[in-house]
Amino acid sequence: MGRIVQVKLPDIGEGIAEGEIVEWLVEEGAVVKQFSPLVRVLTAKATVEIPSPYTGRVVRLLAKPGDVVRVGDPIIEIEVEEGEAPKAPEAAEKPSATVEPPKAEEAAAPPPQAAPAILVRAPPRVRRLARQLGVDLARVRGTGPRGAITEDDVRRAAAMLATAPKPEAPPPVAEEAEERIPVRGIKRSMAQSMSLSKSKIPHAYIAEEVDFTELSKLREALKRDAEEKGVRLTYLPFVFKAVAKAIRKYPLVNSEFDEEKMEIVVKKAVNIGFAVDTPHGLVVPVVKNVEKKGLFAIAREIADLTAKAREMRLSLEEVSGATFTITNVGSIGSVIGFPVIYPPNVAILGVHRLVERPVYVDGELKPRKIGFVSLSFDHRALEGAYATRFLMEVKRLLENPALLFAEDYEFR
Repeated sequence: MGRIVQVKLPDIGEGIAEGEIVEWLVEEGAVVKQFSPLVRVLTAKATVEIPSPYTGRVVRLLAKPGDVVRVGDPIIEIEVEEGEAPKAPEAAEKPSATVEPPKAEEAAAPPPQAAPAILVRAPPRVRRLARQLGVDLARVRGTGPRGAITEDDVRRAAAMLATAPKPEAPPPVAEEAEERIPVRGIKRSMAQSMSLSKSKIPHAYIAEEVDFTELSKLREALKRDAEEKGVRLTYLPFVFKAVAKAIRKYPLVNSEFDEEKMEIVVKKAVNIGFAVDTPHGLVVPVVKNVEKKGLFAIAREIADLTAKAREMRLSLEEVSGATFTITNVGSIGSVIGFPVIYPPNVAILGVHRLVERPVYVDGELKPRKIGFVSLSFDHRALEGAYATRFLMEVKRLLENPALLFAEDYEFR
């Protein structure tokens, strides 16, 4: 008999205080090796696998799927031995999948006999009358010769049926007036984060109308090259580029507000988080060092991270370290809106739906692709004029997309 130790939910980092048990990857009685995965836990930002710190036999699982456990809470008991790891029990190594033969008494039991048929004596006209009146002849006692059922027997049975009390209908099942949906995992984190954001950050909002016509033409021109490289080119990578370049002129947008020290912490790397709508809730993966990457590289990374987010395969690293956030709600249909700042960022850009509409250009009415971009910003870190200049720079770059590629490294 070895020593039984409890494994606790470790500190995953990034300030994560709790996690929801999604799936156990081991079962009680199984033998696990050190560093082999024990359990999948849904944290505030991603799903992570917790490895076993020991080699040993699983004695007891202390939480079940759906339970929320805090960092430091015990989640599993493992029996460990000093030195050589214990062998796995046979039952765990070879789970039984065979079907047991029937017991002797069950095999010798005679097959069930069919119930004997009830002989009903009734001429055709009586049977026809019984069908018309809804009378079951098997339940009627005949008073005719040799027990035959007569028309009078059928009418008496019908009369008795008419006067017999009808069975009461079951009481109607009351329809529930509401449904309670537990807010767990990513949705729980989002609820807490958004509540904190709106309660502590003084939000201010601005929006600007952008002419995407030239950018749309450029995107169409680059689509074939992108497809040859296996890249799906949407508008979003262009917006990433525009934001990264605008941040060079207005770096305070790429910062955090340190409330305790009353300092604005400006970040040098531009790590852009982007909101992904998943069945599990809103997930914000991060493209790191956007200022150093080319358009196709950004597009490929956005696609890869989006796929991972929807399949819940993001690592903690891939959802950490955002210095600015973009939400592309226009792909769903919003014309204008103002997203909530994603802490600890001080600003978030909303990209909204493009529509084609007539616009006067040099005195002529022409069809143009028009859309709104909005900026929600922390008024402690950014003044309105500064934030507006940043947004106007983003607009200038999007309306003149050649400026996005005005540096040599973009063509490598």
